[in-house]
This record gives sequence, C-alpha cells and structure tokens, in this order.
Amino acid sequence: MLGLPAEFMKLSSLPSLYRHLNRFTEIVAVLSKYGLADWLSRLNIDFAPGLLKGSDGSPLAKHSREVRIRMALADLGPTFIKLGQLLSTRPDLVGRVLADELQQLQDQVPADPPNEIRQIVESELGQPIADLFRQFDDHPFASASMAQVHHATLLTGESVVVKVQHPKLQDRVRSELDVLAALAQLAEHLPEFAAFRPVATLGEFQRALRRELDFGREERNMQLFASRFHGSSQVRIPQPFTDFCTSRVLTMEYLDGTKLVDFARLAHDPAECELLAFRGAELFLKMVFQDGVYHADPHPGNILVLPGNVIGLIDFGMVERIDERLREDMEDLLMALAGNDSAQLCAIICRIGSVPDGVSQVSLQSDLADFVLHYSTQSVKSFGLGSALRELTEMIYRYRIVLPSQVALLITLFIKLEGSAKLLQPTFNLLEVMRPFQRQVWLRRLSPTRRLRKLRRLYQDLEHLVEVLPRRMLTILDQVQSGKFDVHLDHRGLEPSVNRLALGLLASSLFMGSALMLSQNVPPVIFAQPSSFGLHRVSIMGLLGVALSMFLGIRLLRAIGKSGHLDRRD
Repeated sequence: MLGLPAEFMKLSSLPSLYRHLNRFTEIVAVLSKYGLADWLSRLNIDFAPGLLKGSDGSPLAKHSREVRIRMALADLGPTFIKLGQLLSTRPDLVGRVLADELQQLQDQVPADPPNEIRQIVESELGQPIADLFRQFDDHPFASASMAQVHHATLLTGESVVVKVQHPKLQDRVRSELDVLAALAQLAEHLPEFAAFRPVATLGEFQRALRRELDFGREERNMQLFASRFHGSSQVRIPQPFTDFCTSRVLTMEYLDGTKLVDFARLAHDPAECELLAFRGAELFLKMVFQDGVYHADPHPGNILVLPGNVIGLIDFGMVERIDERLREDMEDLLMALAGNDSAQLCAIICRIGSVPDGVSQVSLQSDLADFVLHYSTQSVKSFGLGSALRELTEMIYRYRIVLPSQVALLITLFIKLEGSAKLLQPTFNLLEVMRPFQRQVWLRRLSPTRRLRKLRRLYQDLEHLVEVLPRRMLTILDQVQSGKFDVHLDHRGLEPSVNRLALGLLASSLFMGSALMLSQNVPPVIFAQPSSFGLHRVSIMGLLGVALSMFLGIRLLRAIGKSGHLDRRD
C-alpha cells in the first residue's frame, strides 16, 4: 500500500490502517496540499502562487511554513487541533517560531443540533431534562473541539454551566489516533521528522487527550482546587454538582465575571490592574512551588475577573502534578537563570534533558555564557523572565536537546503567565513576584524534615540494593558455571571499518591472482612488442584484473584519507 517499505509499518498497525483508509487518505491529501506550497513558493512566477488556497481563501505560497502547518492542522479537525495545541507547549521539540504559531490554533467548531445534545444529557443522567433543570438553554454560548457549553438553571435555583461532550467524539478520536500512530511510525524513519520524536510525542498526546475526554477527571480536579482555596477571598473555583456529572456531562457553578482577555481591553484603574496581575501570578506560583498541583493553561480566556477583583479559574481539563524531584530541577534552573550562572545552567540542562550524541558541551556552555551575559546587564525590574525562557528554549531546540514534557510544560506555563499578566500591567515582572518563593525554596531545602525524608529514601534504596544484589550475583555465577552466561555487545561504527578491510583483502587477492595470470600468459592473450615491459604475450584477464585491483586500492586509500584516520596520532 502506497509503495512504503515493509519496515516503515508494523504489521500490527495494518488492520487499523485499512479500517480507517478513507481518513488516512484524506489526511495525506491535506498534508500534500499544504506541502505543495513549499515547491510553489520557490518559483519566480506570478500565476502559480494563487493556484492553491487555504480554507480562508488566502494563497498558500505566501505563507511561511509554520503558518501552513497551523492551517493544515486546523483543516484536519479537532483531534489535530489538540495535537497542535500540545506541540505549542513543546518549543524544545518544534522550535519557538512554530510553537508560537500553534498557540493561535482556535478550536471553535459548529454546535451540534439541540436534539442530539438533549439525548446525550438525558442518557447520561438517566432522566428527562425537564426533571433535571428548571431551564436549559439549547443554544450553547461556546463550542470547542471536545464539547459545547450551555447555560442552565437547576430545580433548586442555582445557575449552572453544563458542558456536554460532542456525539460520537470518542469513536472519531479513537480512529484518528490509530491513523496518527501509523503516521508516527512512518515519520520515525524519516530524517526530517526523527528529531521530533513522533512516536514518543504521540504517546504524550494520547495520554493528554484521554484525560480531557474523561469529564470525571475534570470534576475531581475542580473539587481538589475548590478544597485548596476554600474560604479564600481572592480566588473562586466553580463548584461541580456531582449528581449531574458523568464522564461525558459536567455540570458546574456559573461564575458571572469578565474574561481577562476582555477585561484587559477596557479602561480600568492602573492600581486595580496591578493588583490583579500580582494576585494572579502569585496564585499560579503558589500552585507550582507549594502545592505541587497546578492549572496548566493560564490562558487569558481561562481566567475571569469577578466583582471585588476576585480571580475565577475555569477549564480544569489541563491539570498537572509535579513531584519533589521535578520541582527541585525547575527551581535549580530558574535560580541559575536568575543568578547568571551559565556553568550551573548548562549542567542542569544536560542533567534533566536528553542530549544527543555529538553535542559539544563546550559550545553549549559558551552560548549559555553569552546568553547569561546579555541578561546580566539588565536590572531586576527590566528583566523579562518570559523572553529569557523563550530564548533559552530556542537554544535548547538548536542543540536538539529534548526536555522532559513536564519541564517543557512548566516553562510554557511561566511564559503564558507573564504574558497574561502583562495584558493588565505592561511593566509586570514575574521575577519580582518569585522572590518570596525563592526564599521559601531555600528554607525548605535546608529544613531538617526534608533532609530526613531524603535520608529515608536513600536508606530504602540501599536496603533494596542489599536485598537484591546477592541474589543477582548468585544468578550470574550460576550462569557462568553452567556455560549459559552471554555477553551482548553493541558494535557501533564498525561497519565502515569491516567494509574497508573486506575491500582491501579483495583488492590484494585480485592483484595477486591477476599478476600470476600475467606471468603465466593465461589465454586469451594479445601479442605485444618485446619492449612492452618485457612481455610478448599479455593475458587479457590478468591485465583487467590488475587494472581493477589498482582502482579498488586507490578508492580505498581515498576513503581512508577522507575519514581522517590515516596516520592518526593519539
């Protein structure tokens, strides 16, 4: 199928690929359509760039590669839009330019018919809508890729928001994930896509998408944050109504406020805006550095401004948890960045990231030193943490270093957080808000409780090692004694040397055999003048063999010379 080599596709993926052949063909057609613009944009002709147009009617060849990728994902539908939104949080994988472009992906989709939505709500909750709600608005006020949202009023009078998953969404997502899995296996073998780690990235996307499809998980996240901020006069979390929630329907308290993105457009008191920016940033930093559970998408559309300058958070589909080790790694990276310590910054990046073979740490540290020197000349008030993190991730991308997904997501969180705060206060500085948390970090690390906890973990690891090591050693000795002990060696870089050795042996044996044929006048022969090397009869086969052996020898010497390993001195 499609003329692909057998090694590009696993046999296990072929049945699912055939089941979704139409969708697979549609995806390939859309990708090919947008890929053609690269070819057209290199032609210096006037009529060709207008032949291919995007869904908005604009010529594709006039757009950059990053814009065309965003347009292709938008054309392919909700699953691919979600994939693009995930990649927008991984600038270490796709680069900062593409990540910024993918952040513009909008997942607004047409609303489903009211009768289908009512049928889902009634089948999920087990009762007619009239027995569940005093009023239910059939026209949604928002419709995204996963669900659409309706206003409603409970029989007890509470104003609520009902989030309903689109019909047949899970079946569609499942089929498209099968197609994406086949495409990822193919892309893993293509050099231009291998750096993006398609299979591993798709695995992260599948886990994130499954979490978003389960509204029960979002309900639990809301309950967790509601309990964390219970009694707070600065933060409001919508309370879910458990009796009206399932895995496909989520009913929550309606927060009557203004979205931050709209609030920022209106003229407000500067002191009020400064207070809101500081309060919002402090809220998210507390989640990260103290609670270890945080809302992972501080987009201006997910933050509400309620009366009394109270901050309301909505959309808890993306909630991440961080363990102590990850939090310490992130704290070390931020402190090295704020402290202008390029050597420590390089060491942390190489420790937490996946560094490809051949990367020069000397070059990396030199570039980081220039990066740190540039920001060290700025005052604390003018230091932009978001711009510094952007430049840092772009450098990491150039060196093809892959960060853990949670670290990349935290970096994106800080960039988004600073951007949202600057909508309210253009001079906002996230680093100043972090200062109290930095002091808390040092106090927590020096606390006896933390030291005891680390010693307890170390003791548990040593205890496990003492229990396992003798048994493993006995197993190895038994294998050696019975002759079943095998050592598996991974030979790297030996293929060229073996090939040259084989070529050298072939050339030398061919020369020796051809020389014997010449000396014995092996027919067929040609007659030559006596002055021609003292030979009267020259063997044609011997002459051709000598010529071929000399050609092979010269080729071998050139290959050795190009490799730089001829007469090398250690």
